[in-house]
Amino acid sequence: MLTIESLTHLGMGRASDGQSLLPRVLPGEEVDVAQDGTVRIVTPSVNRVAPPCRHFKSCGGCAMQHATDAFVADWKQDIVVKAVQARGIDTVFRDIATSPSQSRRRAKLSGRRTKKGAIVGFHTRASDTLVQVPDCRLLTPALIDSFPALEALTVLACSRKGEIDLTVTEASLGPDVLVATDKELTPQLRVELAGLANQFGLSRLVWNDEPVVMINPPAQEFGGTGVVPPPGAFLQATKHGEATLLAAVEEITMNANRIVDLFAGCGTFTLPLAKRAEVHAVEGEVAMLDALDRGWREGHQLRRVTTETRDLFRRPLETDELRHFDTAVIDPPRAGAEAQIETLAASEIKTIAMVSCNPVTFARDARRLVDAGFDTPWMQVVDQFRWSPHVEIVASFTRK
Repeated sequence: MLTIESLTHLGMGRASDGQSLLPRVLPGEEVDVAQDGTVRIVTPSVNRVAPPCRHFKSCGGCAMQHATDAFVADWKQDIVVKAVQARGIDTVFRDIATSPSQSRRRAKLSGRRTKKGAIVGFHTRASDTLVQVPDCRLLTPALIDSFPALEALTVLACSRKGEIDLTVTEASLGPDVLVATDKELTPQLRVELAGLANQFGLSRLVWNDEPVVMINPPAQEFGGTGVVPPPGAFLQATKHGEATLLAAVEEITMNANRIVDLFAGCGTFTLPLAKRAEVHAVEGEVAMLDALDRGWREGHQLRRVTTETRDLFRRPLETDELRHFDTAVIDPPRAGAEAQIETLAASEIKTIAMVSCNPVTFARDARRLVDAGFDTPWMQVVDQFRWSPHVEIVASFTRK
């Protein structure tokens, strides 16, 4: 018998034998592990609950449905707190903000043909076995309603032995679907796909990198401004999470006159901030900035927005370029923004709003700013990826 001593940042239980990492267990539990690796809970934790989703045992999409919401919230907050404290940073943490169930508006699913039709869903943990999830507790009802369309797409796009990826995003006028497949897009297949899109009310259907049909522009709203993102473009996972992050960024930048938005994407922060300040949006993907620019030009009562396509990992904005701005917003990928943080630290910018999806690189970058003379009065953890190990962080940095 083993006792679970703690959880890793990925939600795996560290057992008392000093070597076992076990899934779906909780600290303090006593467990038996069979020779085939099956874990039996002997003494359950007081924080253990019945999973709210009937697919939890077979699906690999969630890791923490067996724990109370309060436990998961504390565990996620603690991951970030420990990462920050390990870098010697002292700050105040606001209460964690957790997105509700059935609020994930974008998902990457897999599809596989069967003798009777098709399966669309998620893989089981550490396996290529595909599980249907018609009652998924993560996805919005609109995404669940798109499953028949995705199954029909799988029949057309997939060979009998292959598998395809389906990225589906909720849009107001119908699902926005990107298909990743090795199958050739023939003229006849184009006709069939167009018919399928009309039948199921898809707003846009893209085959690999090639648009097949757009019945309605799949616009997303950023602060009331409509933007049509390029297929598969980054989007905050939930509207709740996006609103929470935006509220924090707006609070941090409330006194700004000229803002530089680094890793701006399609304008999640740029366009709402442009209601009261001039914004320069910098992003490495041309298509995202084109979408942002079109949204701004068609928007109402927005101040000046300029865009710049630039690889901020290889060519960060230098201090002489940053002197035109009093405030920076930065939301880098998981790798963080070490090079750009260096130039921000050396610049004269007074205020920085930093958003991150990786506690380790966030803490590293935050330490550099603190060393350069910034205070960090508060941080907040945002849980858009409910029941998973993933977290978002937003933090305020003000130069002393």
